[in-house]
Amino acid sequence: MSAELLTESYDYVLPNGCIATEPVHPRDHAKLLVYDRATDTVTHTTFKHLLDFLPDCDVFLNDTRVIKARIFGHKASGGKVELLFNKPLDAHRYLVMIRGKVREGTELFFGKELVATVVGLNEDGSRIVTFTQNGETIRFETLVGILDEIGHIPLPPYMQREDREEDETDYQTLFAQNAGAVAAPTASLHFTPELLERLKATHPTHTLTLHVGAGTFKPVEVEHILDHPMHSEFFHIPDMSTKVLDSDRPVLAIGTTVTRTIEYYARTGKKEGECDLFLNPYNPPQRVTHLLTNFHLPKSTLIMLVSAFIGREKTLQLYKEAIAEGYRFFSYGDAMLIL
Repeated sequence: MSAELLTESYDYVLPNGCIATEPVHPRDHAKLLVYDRATDTVTHTTFKHLLDFLPDCDVFLNDTRVIKARIFGHKASGGKVELLFNKPLDAHRYLVMIRGKVREGTELFFGKELVATVVGLNEDGSRIVTFTQNGETIRFETLVGILDEIGHIPLPPYMQREDREEDETDYQTLFAQNAGAVAAPTASLHFTPELLERLKATHPTHTLTLHVGAGTFKPVEVEHILDHPMHSEFFHIPDMSTKVLDSDRPVLAIGTTVTRTIEYYARTGKKEGECDLFLNPYNPPQRVTHLLTNFHLPKSTLIMLVSAFIGREKTLQLYKEAIAEGYRFFSYGDAMLIL
């Protein structure tokens, strides 16, 4: 069987010291590995020099906003619980993860008179709840406001630390607008206001929305990658953005979330809905021509997405080189530009 089909083939050894638990300041001082496929060459630079390498292309950004999705409360018995909001399922039901034993009908009590009632238990460990405040069922818009008051920024578990006040800005893009993500589109975290303005002055820049879900951190646990049940996330592409995507203009996707959204549109023509596209060497990109991304977890769907652009062996080769050059990995880590 081809190595590209085996999950274990996307594994690599990462020293603990390479995992970034804090961002670099200023943001654009992060390292940048530039890989040019046409010449098979690698350049090591810093993110503030990004525009020196960009070809003529349209740039797409994800304007989702990370919400304070992690809240702490208790059951009627007094037992402590932790709830991680994931996404709305409809107007009143929400998909969440709960740390603490619950069953259908269990009520969980939080600050600001917020109550979550468990209405469903899923086999994958996730839970379905409804939220009320002062006995009244609330919608997502109201819930986000409450979470902003009582919740915590849901830092990825591999950071192994609690969130701090500065994470509220560090783990948010400069152009975050539409609330709904539980993880940041991290390739965009490297932009400073000055660099972003320079980008907009030199390249047509567009936005779309994909609310990054907790599934982005879910490891691929099956033996064969094509058996992996891909998570889905809500997306929306404005009409102005689809006009560019319907053209033949080269496209730079800032991040894997932008890539999957554009590629889902290229395959389905849908401008809004649930994106569950799994890009890998057996499902390569059709519309995105260039990719800017961070360095991703071993055996994750994200490292497989990078492999869809440049192949598994080249991906692992570049990751090995990045480790040797002292790059910082994962959400607060450094970046790679694929041309």
